Amino acid sequence: MQLCIKAYAADWRRFMTANKGINWKRLILALVVSLGAGVISWLLTGNSMEMYKNLHKPILSPPGQLFPVVWTVLYIFMGLASFLVYTSDKYTKPALTLYCTQLFLNFMWSIIFFNLQMYLAAFFWLFLMWFLIIITIVLFYEICKPAAYLMIPYLVWVTYAGYLNLAIYMLN
Repeated sequence: MQLCIKAYAADWRRFMTANKGINWKRLILALVVSLGAGVISWLLTGNSMEMYKNLHKPILSPPGQLFPVVWTVLYIFMGLASFLVYTSDKYTKPALTLYCTQLFLNFMWSIIFFNLQMYLAAFFWLFLMWFLIIITIVLFYEICKPAAYLMIPYLVWVTYAGYLNLAIYMLN
């Protein structure tokens, strides 16, 4: 674990010294895209927390108030990761295309789960999203290691969301 942390710190220092100037317009755009997907999804699933509260949930379910906090942090990490890849000197089109695809799947999952209440379909949708996140992390790693590291908490949370999604399907 300590070796992993040291490797991450070395990669981050190398990245920051190689890229002294920050393109603020691109950074803001990357954050607006990722956070915007979350905000629009939240707006379209208006009463989702009320619905979540009324579902039969598994024992490891977090309180509903935790979701907006976690997702905000994850969307910021995702935006930063996409910014790091976008501003890289390497060819990034496939990685960013896949990133946008999984972001769209993320956006649609809330609608499938909350608005349509199609819990099993949402689980399979989430599984596809999970698979694309892994590929995105691999592609980001080849371009900019810190960007890949920023996507790992998202993968962990989506894995946990898969557990919740499947359990909610089975209990309801």
